[in-house]
Amino acid sequence: MTDNAAPPTVLDVVNALDRRYPRDWAESWDRVGLVLGDLDHAVSRVLCVVDCVPETVDQALAEGADLIVAHHPLLLKPVSTIAPDTYKGRIIHRLIRGDVALYAAHTNADVANPGVSDALARRLDLGDLRPLVPAATGGGRGIGRIGELPEPMDLAEFTGFAASRLPATAAGVRAAGDPARTIRTVAVCGGAGDSFLSDATRAGVDAYVCADLRHHPASEHLAEDGPALLDVAHWATERPWLDEVAEWLRGEFDVAVTVSDVDTDPWTVHAFSSSEKETQP
Repeated sequence: MTDNAAPPTVLDVVNALDRRYPRDWAESWDRVGLVLGDLDHAVSRVLCVVDCVPETVDQALAEGADLIVAHHPLLLKPVSTIAPDTYKGRIIHRLIRGDVALYAAHTNADVANPGVSDALARRLDLGDLRPLVPAATGGGRGIGRIGELPEPMDLAEFTGFAASRLPATAAGVRAAGDPARTIRTVAVCGGAGDSFLSDATRAGVDAYVCADLRHHPASEHLAEDGPALLDVAHWATERPWLDEVAEWLRGEFDVAVTVSDVDTDPWTVHAFSSSEKETQP
């Protein structure tokens, strides 16, 4: 955009986002795209967030953002009211009063190339990336990514490396498997990943990094000689994607783009009991 050009409108930015993350790439249950906002409103500042929650709305209003680009949809589950005495209603009323539009790119951004898992893989220095579960349409798209570490590490070392490279949260990074296991090939999946444990096993990777792993699926996976597991806070696996979205938006439009570092992971305290010995990676 030249110095004399008019700023983009909400519609301009939405159309560009829809081209990068087509809505028909989203899962059928997902709710992506523009949630609210005046299509003709000029956009001079964008805030990229993982979650649209009161804290990130506070940030958007304080910074004078015209548009929030979020990963998680605010209205994923149906609601029968947006009354201001409800949680989601309060958020919606605040955004409308502040003239802040809200856009969500969720599973359509997960499968994009580049997408959420690409950003996670790059934080871990993985190279030669390919999809963990390729999309039928090809184009390098699909769920998750598989890549190679520049140099092998044992699992204990790789766990510490992941913790140093990913956004810090109270939950930290925990690993399952032999601490001495050699890690060369790694699969990653931004967000909840236990639906793809069998895909990681079939891919023959040494470790699988994702969020929200549950006790029984993880235990059974390891009992079947599956790859080592690294369980990371959900927010931390998806926060890296915001940097890539922000960089792309700055290249597309002459607007200010901020990335939110507000930690929206619900877990805020991590402690060991006095009878336990903490195991350091």
